[in-house]
Amino acid sequence: MTSPKAAPSFLQIVCFLSFFLLAIFPPPILSTKSAKGFEFLKKLEGGRKGQTVKGLRELKLYLKKFGYADAHKNHTEYENSDQFDDILEKEIRNYQLYYHLKATGNLDAATVRQMTEPRCGIPDISGTSTPMRSGKNEHLSEDKTRSLHPVSHYQYTFFPGMPKWPLHKSHLTYRFSSSVRVTDVKTLKAVCSSAFARWAEVSHFTFSEAVHPVPKADIVIGFHRGDHGDRNSFDGRGGILAHAFSPTNGRFHYDAEENWSTSPVPGTMDLETVALHEIGHLLGLGHSKEPNAVMFPSIRAGSLKRKLYADDIQGIRSLYRIK
Repeated sequence: MTSPKAAPSFLQIVCFLSFFLLAIFPPPILSTKSAKGFEFLKKLEGGRKGQTVKGLRELKLYLKKFGYADAHKNHTEYENSDQFDDILEKEIRNYQLYYHLKATGNLDAATVRQMTEPRCGIPDISGTSTPMRSGKNEHLSEDKTRSLHPVSHYQYTFFPGMPKWPLHKSHLTYRFSSSVRVTDVKTLKAVCSSAFARWAEVSHFTFSEAVHPVPKADIVIGFHRGDHGDRNSFDGRGGILAHAFSPTNGRFHYDAEENWSTSPVPGTMDLETVALHEIGHLLGLGHSKEPNAVMFPSIRAGSLKRKLYADDIQGIRSLYRIK
């Protein structure tokens, strides 16, 4: 006589459900802290010239960081004030023009929404140390024009001086080095390998992970948080996602406090999307005003951009004169 099968225990059911949920919603690469980022900007919505609003000084630093302040003027008194004056109105208008928003100079809902989107830490507008050239002649404001590289309708930019890897240096090696613990190095490596392959398809570059032990690699990728020694501190979840340096520096840093994932859902950031963007910087591209481009400065949580757009492809080919 066959004995009846025992019913699954409560513990077995819990284990099964846990495994099932992990399969559907992969865990983030790193544990994260509470959100901070650009949340302070939300309370400034509705601001306009003539007002004094607590928090405007932080907005002024935000605009300066991303290249919208006049680098040739001393704005110390201006930056320490919460007054909404002519200078701030002009900087906001320039920001709105860059992001294809209505250039009101006011902190309307659409402008604040764009400002609070997670983004790359590299500036948008050229200055003493920000991306410079572009594929289109444009006016950023009534009295401030840029001398830009005239190439059709493209929106890509380069860093000042157009730094790039030497022509003989077409094979680049990379390695991983983080100042925080990464729980899934295998996934990180697979993600970056895929992103490098995208750029290799449209350029003369090839990439490979440096064989361990290796004294030096051309590119070093890692996770860091807060002040991590490169004078470009991270700001917590939801603000600056990552940054990378122009050729031939080779450093690419992810913010460890972001909620990273390989299958993004609302509230998470896609590792590969950000890797594809930052590798563009490593190769010499600045930001693009084209919203569809991988090199567009911001990306919404839960979004994917894993394919290079025509603007990205033309940018890298123009920089290295690839036909």
